[in-house]
Amino acid sequence: MQEILLIWRIKLTDLMQNIIVKTTGSILGLLGLLTLFISSSVIWNLFGIREELNNYISFVVYSNFICSFIYLLASYYFFTNNKWATVALFVAVIILIIAYICLLLYIQSGRIFEMRTVKVMLFRTSLTIVFAGISWYFFTRTRLIIPSSEYIKEG
Repeated sequence: MQEILLIWRIKLTDLMQNIIVKTTGSILGLLGLLTLFISSSVIWNLFGIREELNNYISFVVYSNFICSFIYLLASYYFFTNNKWATVALFVAVIILIIAYICLLLYIQSGRIFEMRTVKVMLFRTSLTIVFAGISWYFFTRTRLIIPSSEYIKEG
């Protein structure tokens, strides 16, 4: 009876893991598409978005543009259960942290900025760190587990 319950528990856990991975991949894909649309609209002045953003900061827009492709790639990796999703998201985290530090230096130099930019960059960086953590937990961590003691030679 315990064996049947154990099998049921493993299958339920696999189902839950699959739901979490696919949901995260979907959210990453949507975030990537949204980021690609907004950043490319600002870069190429599509749909008059540049006029709405009076004080946009170009290096923040370009870093978000680069990260949009990384989000789309990581979304694909999530759907294929590929451990490279973790690497891609950690690269995105590094890009966003560098852009955030540059943003803080930009602000400290006394240039014009919008507070909304600071909040959005902080939110995007934090969200990307969460996605990278989820990816690490489901893809990379499981490959780093030490094998059982039956494979370790004693003596």
